[in-house]
Amino acid sequence: MDSLMEPTLYTIKGMCILDNDGNRILAKYYDKNVFPTVKEQKAYEKNLFNKTHRANAEIIMLDGLTCVYKSNVDLFFYVMGSTHENELILLSVLNCLFDTVTMILKKNVEKRAVLENLDVVMLAFDEICDGGIILDADPSSVVKRVDLRNDDIPIGEQTVAQVLQSAREQLKWSLLK
Repeated sequence: MDSLMEPTLYTIKGMCILDNDGNRILAKYYDKNVFPTVKEQKAYEKNLFNKTHRANAEIIMLDGLTCVYKSNVDLFFYVMGSTHENELILLSVLNCLFDTVTMILKKNVEKRAVLENLDVVMLAFDEICDGGIILDADPSSVVKRVDLRNDDIPIGEQTVAQVLQSAREQLKWSLLK
């Protein structure tokens, strides 16, 4: 009889977005035992990119991890879990991540747009997965939580980026009148 593994909520080992050269745009790793240093993370990302950038698949097992991935224009989206993890769960997280980014960027999913909206994309990462535990796999509910409108928030609760964006918009409209 096979020994069964203890069930756990810690299903995601990491998520990342790489550009079409294999460079990191955004990455979060949740298991410090798998990748304790940034150097090891980047080496794994390079290896992962080299194995997947020409492949026409959606899944790969690499260095003891199951990785599901999706590419679009000049970006590669990856979600990693252990080899014992259900691939359909990993795929649902990947689809949620991709669809959320697509909604946030209004279907303009490319490197420049992601970098311009990196703060919101980072919030989306955190809303989808926290510490390796999947929090949400529904893109529309994630977008609702991360899509903050500057007009609806009191100035004391806005981030610096939101205040600057609001000031830019007000200046632009005052110059256009």
